[in-house]
Amino acid sequence: MSAAIRSELRKILTTRLWWALLAMMAVAVAFFAVVFALALTLGDTTGPDGQPLAIEPSHLALTVYTAGVSLAYVFPLAFGAIIVTSEFRHRTIATTLLAEPRRARVITAKLLAAIPFALLYGLVAAAVAVAAGAPALALAGAETMLGDAEVWRALGATVAAMAAWTLVGVGFGTAVTHQVGVIVGLIVWTQLVEPLVRLAAGFWSAAAPIARFLPGAAGEAVVGTSFYSASGLATLLPAWAGLLVLLGYGLVAAAIGWRTTFRHDIS
Repeated sequence: MSAAIRSELRKILTTRLWWALLAMMAVAVAFFAVVFALALTLGDTTGPDGQPLAIEPSHLALTVYTAGVSLAYVFPLAFGAIIVTSEFRHRTIATTLLAEPRRARVITAKLLAAIPFALLYGLVAAAVAVAAGAPALALAGAETMLGDAEVWRALGATVAAMAAWTLVGVGFGTAVTHQVGVIVGLIVWTQLVEPLVRLAAGFWSAAAPIARFLPGAAGEAVVGTSFYSASGLATLLPAWAGLLVLLGYGLVAAAIGWRTTFRHDIS
C-alpha cells in the first residue's frame, strides 16, 4: 500500500493542478469573505419574513470566516475528482492497474494520498478567510471576534470540512470517470441546483429537514454556521452528523465506482 500511495503522491506533485486550484480557491475565499463582511454589516439585510436580520457579532464573524465552506468548496471538490479522472483522460489508468491490479487498493491509495492536500486546502481556506474578512469587518465597524474561542473552533472545523470535500471529489471521480462530465456536473450541482433547492426550502418548512442532508448543507454543518443559516434560510445538522453525511457521500460514490467503473475491463 505504501508504494501505491507514494505513486499517487508523485502523480499529484508533478502537475501544476493542485497549486493552481489552491490559488484560485484562495482568491475566491478572500472575495466572498469581504463581500459577506460588507454586505451583512452595511447592506440592507432582511430575512424570509421581510424583517431586518439581527445578526449577533459572533454569528456575523463566523459567517465571514466560513465563507470557503459556504461557497468555495467547489475547488477542493474538483481537485479530488480530477485526481481520479485525469488517469482516464490521459489513459494512464491501464499502467496504474498493471502496477497494482487490486483496484480497491488503487482507490484507497488515491483517497489516502489526497488527505495531505485536502488538509492544505482547508488550512488555506481558513487562513485566507481571516486575513481578508477580519479587516473588512473592522472597516465596516463590526467586531472581528478573533478572541472568541467559538471562532477558532469554527476555523478548525473549516479545515475538516474543506478536507472532507476533497475526499468527496475523489469518490465522485471514481464513480464518474469522464473528467469534463463530472466537473461540469459537480459545478452545476454545487453552484446552481443545490443553492436554488436550499433557497426554496427556506420558504417551504416541509422541505427544510430534507435540505439539511444535502452535501453543501452537511459541509456547513461541520462548521456550525453559514450564510444560509445566518440569513434564516436554513437549519443545520449537528457538526458530527454533518461530517458523517458529507463523508458518506464520498464513500458511497467511491463504492459505486469500485463496483461499476473499476470492475470493467480498462484498456
